[in-house]
Amino acid sequence: MTVTAETPLRLLRAAAFRRYWSAQTVSLIGDQITLIAVPLLAVLAVGAGPEQMGYLTAAALLPNLFLSLPAGAWADRRHDKRKIMVVADVSRAALLLCVPVLWWAGQLTLPLLYAVTFLAGVFSLLFEVAHASLFATLVRRDDYVDANTLLNGSRAASFVAGPSLGGLLVQTLTAPVALIADVLTYLLSAVFLTRVRVDEPPAASGAEVKGMLAGVRFVLRSAVLRALLLGATTLNLFNYIFAALFVLYVTTELHVSPGALGVIIGLGSIGGLLGAAIAGPLSRRIGLGPAVLLGYLLFPAPLILVPAAAGPRWVIFAALFVAEFLAALGVMVLDITGGSAQTAATPHTMLAVVSGFKRTVNYGIRPIGALIGGGLGAALGVRESLWIATVGALLGALWIYFSPLRTMHDLPTTGAD
Repeated sequence: MTVTAETPLRLLRAAAFRRYWSAQTVSLIGDQITLIAVPLLAVLAVGAGPEQMGYLTAAALLPNLFLSLPAGAWADRRHDKRKIMVVADVSRAALLLCVPVLWWAGQLTLPLLYAVTFLAGVFSLLFEVAHASLFATLVRRDDYVDANTLLNGSRAASFVAGPSLGGLLVQTLTAPVALIADVLTYLLSAVFLTRVRVDEPPAASGAEVKGMLAGVRFVLRSAVLRALLLGATTLNLFNYIFAALFVLYVTTELHVSPGALGVIIGLGSIGGLLGAAIAGPLSRRIGLGPAVLLGYLLFPAPLILVPAAAGPRWVIFAALFVAEFLAALGVMVLDITGGSAQTAATPHTMLAVVSGFKRTVNYGIRPIGALIGGGLGAALGVRESLWIATVGALLGALWIYFSPLRTMHDLPTTGAD
């Protein structure tokens, strides 16, 4: 492929961004290996049951729910965001390396695995909030969409390759040994980041608590950021109602085997690669705001095919594949365009705390959605609840429609109303 001036790949010519992108890419692959290797380790090596698996999942989510906002405020007061990311990578590698060492020594227990998972989640959180600021330092404003295209393209590729690689490593090497590959990805990410040469702006000043409150106030007063936050929160609420019931419905009522479901989800994830490829050209053709709005529709709308699926087995498989493929495409369009708008509308000195606030709200709504999903499924039936979830998720687009984003062709200005 020829790298032209209009191609996002041109950004990789700059050594600093190329190393930053490389670090993000290998780190994302590591995240996906962790997502499959740690739960399999808990089940196969430590004997975790359903209750223990719930605790393990909660241990991974709790840092995002309770620490995102203070972590963002803290990161905004540090000059070297790159160093925060390096420390986070090395710390995650060290923590995960403890797991196979403890297993080989016969000392690995579920409480220790909970602790490792929680602490790794803390450092993953620090990595993410610092990443928001470093991104804006490395990338020119006009290149936000193209840079997000490259980063989200890596994320889409990790969704396709990461679980398959993790599963293969667990099957051939055992789960504890598979985590060593995860350790190597985080160390490689740290190496790339140490080679990034960038002059970061001075850190924000003021008390940390004031920074947290200022970040919350800024988001709520900005029409653009407020719409993005409320849209994502609405979408996540209904999407987690859907997620709580999806596997149950597909396996018990549509009678799709776990193996077939895995293939469908894996192949559907390829849609994310297409979404990452078209997001930039789409936003330039129809405008950034309309592309955000389209993403809010295109992500949840195809999932209506799941409760609608019926008939011969090949029809059901086709409906599920199309739903997964188009939803993966839509979420990439949404994340690339919405993420670019959020970065552009946020002052550089508040990028981490704004990112932390958004993570707090969005991670907070997820367990609520899952609990509602379980309650609705028991009260109304699983299929009926999936109809509510898939149609309700479309309501997130209304926040974007009734905001300045709907008619915004270019990136918003900082603090846009």
